[in-house]
Amino acid sequence: MRREVPIVVTFVSGILFLLDYFIKIPYVSENVVGQFLDWAIIVAAFALILGAANIFRIHIYKIVKGKKEWWNSLILLVAMLVMAVVPIIWTQQNAVYTFLFKNIFENLNGTMFALLAFYIASAAYRAFRVRTKEAAVLLVSAVVVMLGATPIGAKIWSGFPEYSGWLQTIFTTAGMRGIMIGASLGAIVTALRTIFGIDRSYFGGQ
Repeated sequence: MRREVPIVVTFVSGILFLLDYFIKIPYVSENVVGQFLDWAIIVAAFALILGAANIFRIHIYKIVKGKKEWWNSLILLVAMLVMAVVPIIWTQQNAVYTFLFKNIFENLNGTMFALLAFYIASAAYRAFRVRTKEAAVLLVSAVVVMLGATPIGAKIWSGFPEYSGWLQTIFTTAGMRGIMIGASLGAIVTALRTIFGIDRSYFGGQ
C-alpha cells in the first residue's frame, strides 16, 4: 500500500488538473481542483517547516560536537532565528526589520552574486578556448555582444552595438526558443511519466 497509494493519488490529481486545464468543468474546477491546490499549499508549508527543523538538527549537532568551522553553523542558526522572529514580534515595516533586511540581507545577497561572477568568468574562460571552429564562432559572438552592451564598446567602434543587437535579436532569440521548446517537451514527458506511474522516484521508487 505504501507504493500504490502515492501512485493513485498522483494519477487522480494529475488527470484532474489536465482536465481542468483543457476542459473547464464547473464543479471540478471550483471544488475538487481548488481543494487539491489548498492541500498542496498545506503540504508545502509543512515541508518548509520540516526542512527548517532538519537544518537546525544538523547544525546544532555540529555545534554540540564542536565540528570543524562550527561557528558558521552558529551564525546560520542565529541569523535564521533573528530574521524569523523579528517580523513575527513586530511587523515587516518595523525599523529593526527594515534595518536587518536592507543593511544586512541585501548586502550579503549582493556579495553572493558578486562571488558568482568569478565562477561565471572561470567557466567562460574554459568554454571559450578556441579549439574548434564552433568555439571560435562562440568566442567572437560573445566578445561582440559584450562590447556592444558596454559604453567602451561603442567608443572603440560604433558598429558593436548594432551587431550586438542583431546577434541577440536573431540568434539568441532562436536559441532561446529552441531551449524553451525542448524544456517544455521534457516537462510534458516527465509529467506524463509521473502521472502514469512510470517514474516513481518522487517517493523513493525506481
